[in-house]
Amino acid sequence: MVSSRKPNVILIVADDMGYGDFGAFNPGVVDTPNLDALIDQGVCFRQHYSASPICSPARASLMTGRVPQRTGAITQHELHGLDRIALREVTIADMFQNTGYKTGLVGKWHNGALDRRFEPNARGFGEFVGFCGGWADYYDYTLQRDGVFEKSDGSYLTDRLTDEAISFVERHQRESFFLQLAYNAPHAPLQAPDKLVAKYKAKGFDRITATTYAMIEVMDTGVGRILQHLQDLSLEEDTIVMFTSDNGPAFFNPSRQLLPGEPNFTERFNCGMRGSKGWVYEGGIRVPMIVRFPASVPADQFNDELTHFTDWLPTLIGLCGLERVEGPAFDGHDLSLLLLSDDLQIEPRRFWQWNFYVPDIGTNAAMRDGDWKLVRPMISGTRYFSKELYVSEEDELRTKAFTDADTQHKRDPRSVTELLPIPRVKLPVPEPPELYNLAEDPGEQRDLASEHPDRVSRMLGELETWFEDVEAERRTIPGAYLG
Repeated sequence: MVSSRKPNVILIVADDMGYGDFGAFNPGVVDTPNLDALIDQGVCFRQHYSASPICSPARASLMTGRVPQRTGAITQHELHGLDRIALREVTIADMFQNTGYKTGLVGKWHNGALDRRFEPNARGFGEFVGFCGGWADYYDYTLQRDGVFEKSDGSYLTDRLTDEAISFVERHQRESFFLQLAYNAPHAPLQAPDKLVAKYKAKGFDRITATTYAMIEVMDTGVGRILQHLQDLSLEEDTIVMFTSDNGPAFFNPSRQLLPGEPNFTERFNCGMRGSKGWVYEGGIRVPMIVRFPASVPADQFNDELTHFTDWLPTLIGLCGLERVEGPAFDGHDLSLLLLSDDLQIEPRRFWQWNFYVPDIGTNAAMRDGDWKLVRPMISGTRYFSKELYVSEEDELRTKAFTDADTQHKRDPRSVTELLPIPRVKLPVPEPPELYNLAEDPGEQRDLASEHPDRVSRMLGELETWFEDVEAERRTIPGAYLG
């Protein structure tokens, strides 16, 4: 019998995971039996997009239903304050809490640190166990529990977060709850139980790939434990379970994580998609989304409509009957009818842009209009800035100071208490736009820009108009960084 209370929601967010990291899409390679079963039990969106190819901006969109620039979360640099969701924004947790739900965040936040006003307990989460920064060591971590810091108990971080999630469900099993479980896996540092790493090495994978797959398998086991707990508590039918990743897989490896002789770039299978974390090619922004809701959503479905991170807050408002908190307008759409097997009645056009420090439409931007995708390529040397692109030597030193402080802060969040100065950079001339037909060329290998100049001109104009609008709104945020 279906309960009369509002449905529970568990939103699970992996970190740097692609379609190719599921056993269902990469059979015989990585073992993810629980995620594969979740696909069979719900709807799997195969043309689903993050709002950004990088952590914080993507998560801000998932939290607010708005594109990242509007929210103020423009890069992953929490020690510069550029990951923060502006205080005028209304979050998904605010919406649930306003409707009487118990709300909790377990794991990674990465949308505001060093200032309690921007941290989870002030953004609608009644309970928070996790870390406010962008990553944590998997063994030597420090968690924050509602403002109190706790040193690692020696357990593997992914298992610890699973335990905390199960504890939240157990405590609130008789109330409607919204739980966001934001795993650190498979984000660096590359750490996993030796036995599992050895298993993937035995399949012929290098250490980096083997460790990544091992990290994913541990997370999959945790997801299975949570799903089993829902079943044991008779909550399975009335709980919406969602699984996604903040952006595509990371193929560039931090030098500090490497052993002698290991490369900085290690590509793994991602269903033929071009690019990876950081780039607006498909491999950086096209990510899994699985939704299971046994009480209302038919199982065993693949959906190929164009969907986006900004859609999920409006959708959950519709599915859960949430009381809307007054705030900025959504960029996303309510997909409730789509989940219930109806057609999508929205225009399939989406936009992306991301670069370090101050948003610039001349680099790493994209627009999708139906099957067509326009790309403004990332300007060479700007993913990690070449020395000649800094305005001065002082700016280069600021980057080094940030890197050193960032590593220290991840080990102990109490070690850094103030924001660091932001480096100034100068961007070279933009590279020519590229055009792809994703229906015919999903791997973005054949640039058709020279064959369709009118389409390129039109789409480029729309991309620039969109950017002007969202960037103008960002610049009205009190304290917004303007360069």
